[in-house]
Amino acid sequence: MEKKKLVMIGNGMAGVRTIEELLKVAPEQFEITIFGKEPHPNYNRIQLSTVLQGDTNIKDIIMNDWQWYEDNNIQLFTNEPIAKIDAQQKQVVSDQGRVVNYDELIIATGSRSFILPIPGSDKQGVVGFRDIADCEEMIQTAKHNKKAVVIGGGLLGLEAARGLLNLGMTVDVVHLMPHLMERQLDAAAAKLLKNELEQQGMNFLMEKKTTEILGEDRVTGLRFSDNTEVEADLIVMALGIVPNIQLGKDSGLYVNRAIVVNDYMETNVNNVYAVGECAEHREITYGLVAPLYEQGKVLAEHLAGKQPKPYEGTIVGTQLKVSGVDLFSAGEIYEDETTKSIIVQNEFDGVYKKILIRNNSLAGIVLYGDTKDGNRLFNMLTSQEDVSGMTSVNILQGTCGAVDNSGDVASMPDSELVCGCNGVTKGTIVSAIKEQNLTSVEQVSGCTNAGRSCGRCKPMVADILAYTLGDQFDQTKQKTAICGCTTLSREDVIDEIKAKGLQTVKEVMNVLEWKNEEGCSKCRPAVNYYLGMIYADEYRDARDSRLVNEKMHANIQKDGTYSVVPRMYGGVTTAEDLKKIAEVAEKYNVPLVKLTGGQRIGLFGVKKQDLPAMWEDLGMPSGYAYGKTLRTVKTCVGATFCRFGTQDSMGLGIDLEKKFERLDTPHKVKMGVSACPRNCAEAGIKDLGFVGIDGGWEIYVAGNGGVDLRAADLLCTVKTKEKVMDISSAFIQYYRETANYLERTAPWIERMGFDHIKEVLEDENARKLLNERLDKTLKRYNEPWQEAIESKEIQDKYYVTR
Repeated sequence: MEKKKLVMIGNGMAGVRTIEELLKVAPEQFEITIFGKEPHPNYNRIQLSTVLQGDTNIKDIIMNDWQWYEDNNIQLFTNEPIAKIDAQQKQVVSDQGRVVNYDELIIATGSRSFILPIPGSDKQGVVGFRDIADCEEMIQTAKHNKKAVVIGGGLLGLEAARGLLNLGMTVDVVHLMPHLMERQLDAAAAKLLKNELEQQGMNFLMEKKTTEILGEDRVTGLRFSDNTEVEADLIVMALGIVPNIQLGKDSGLYVNRAIVVNDYMETNVNNVYAVGECAEHREITYGLVAPLYEQGKVLAEHLAGKQPKPYEGTIVGTQLKVSGVDLFSAGEIYEDETTKSIIVQNEFDGVYKKILIRNNSLAGIVLYGDTKDGNRLFNMLTSQEDVSGMTSVNILQGTCGAVDNSGDVASMPDSELVCGCNGVTKGTIVSAIKEQNLTSVEQVSGCTNAGRSCGRCKPMVADILAYTLGDQFDQTKQKTAICGCTTLSREDVIDEIKAKGLQTVKEVMNVLEWKNEEGCSKCRPAVNYYLGMIYADEYRDARDSRLVNEKMHANIQKDGTYSVVPRMYGGVTTAEDLKKIAEVAEKYNVPLVKLTGGQRIGLFGVKKQDLPAMWEDLGMPSGYAYGKTLRTVKTCVGATFCRFGTQDSMGLGIDLEKKFERLDTPHKVKMGVSACPRNCAEAGIKDLGFVGIDGGWEIYVAGNGGVDLRAADLLCTVKTKEKVMDISSAFIQYYRETANYLERTAPWIERMGFDHIKEVLEDENARKLLNERLDKTLKRYNEPWQEAIESKEIQDKYYVTR
């Protein structure tokens, strides 16, 4: 049967969740195309504050990586918003002029930050807090400026303020209302929160109305309605969101506050649907993920012809964590003449609880500092449980009055909601644990989606695991499954491969009874790596199991083109190679030629079909700028030319790069070689760094210069280049054999322990064996670009545009 064409405008959480649900119920029914305005795959917008606060990086919040789209045959166009919908012709037209036909169209354009319409709001230095670009601008601004003002004392504003404090800025929070978070907290709870945040360093300007942003081109401050002013280098507007509805308006859809939909997310135009923050259902627009995911599930089942129950709206409960303070809020916040209150306030412990009761049922909940009863109370609220026979203690602490976690879990009914973001109950989790033999929180998340959004329910999921597994949990709690396709950890998989002599990715998944027999983008590259690590000299690489960049031997760019980065050993090149690069750039109309951070030259914007011919014209080896392998060895000019240099850094760097090039490693590996302690090659933040000293070399390991900055540890000092190669080879092989796939050396050494690794490498016999296994592995690699040039089969399979 011919597949129907499904186009989705928007690549955010609500839309992609709809596609995930659709793939579950009708995996073969649609040919799916997605257009996204941002240059990223789908990411967890809720976790942006953790990126700003330095707890995670952007890569950590990606929910569906590039490989996921490829695995599910989804055509994704990023950085390419839709400019027009032609409902008559059933076509969409992108801002780049791309025309795509559809049978069904989903609009999931989300929302944007509300920017105050006041003079100066378009100046440089004024940002919202809604996407990765906002986050990156704040991080960059903080590097050169010191004073930030956040307008808005709601959740987003306070999270932004906490992040800016972490970035070293002083922060004023401006709020129009008398107390913070007035939609979630009453005055008493808000006072506790304000006191706590002031102790953390935030300064609050309450009941202030901003009337003007000051400055010429760039912001210098802001003025309030009382004519007072405050200085600012950066202004973050965190005042709420506005649905992105202009495209819907221009396309003739019925739009009120947002695009109006019925109970199946249908708009007034046939075959056009809206879901998420851009949709208005029964006069309500939602900004939290739980209702958006409910909408997505209903829409997916409707598209699949499953006749789902209609979406009837959502009572929202909000579990929040602001700057380390736990909050829970649901239903009504403020008393009126028809409600009665139970209030517990413990200023000493920083705990506040308020329950509003109307007609013997809960009408509202506010919890500050201790939220463990939030989900139970929320269930009582949504089910309108009769509390007339209960005492205030019973209501606040549960029917058994238990206080320990195990007791809480045991007394929870199966219907109690555990993950509010994804609507996952205790009963669903317990069933999944028993039926799927799950043993870790990650496995439960992969199977049920619990904990996959804000992640705040993960401790409760762990408690349910412990309660359900009993003694078994103690034996298995340290294991983390490599993905949701299996319950097996890295160690389990490696042990089974060795014990059963498994030889291929397919065989591993079949014999070890993968739940998803084809695997996924997380497990397939990992298993391929582990097989290659175990069978050092005889493993035949499964190219189709690699991540997309490694499969193509080029880095895919956000517009679908590729980058080509030839190898320049030690950052050293020749006039002849530079001429070749220039000629190739001209011949193929390369739009960007740029020096990379690894002392190489990158050619950006190359068409897929041009890759083999370009490689042939270059006649240079691949620089592996895309691979989980040695990327570069950065060097200074060294003793040959520098008057401070004590050692031949270029010579050592070239030898290291020639030895380790193409070697598969758990993650990318970077090296630096400096000829003296001035350390011009930044060897102190490399996976392996070498610093020349009088009479030898210092060897540093496990440094990282990225978001999670880590200074390398001094492993040892050696006298000769041969000893450098001996120690370095053993270090890399030990990393290859003991690290999890996609684990950099920095977290690996923290997990394994520096002293342990040093002890292993000091053992001469162990080092000898590690070197032997590494040398055996290195013999199996070929130059990938040359293989592609010589193989028509490879060219047809990977580089022909159809």
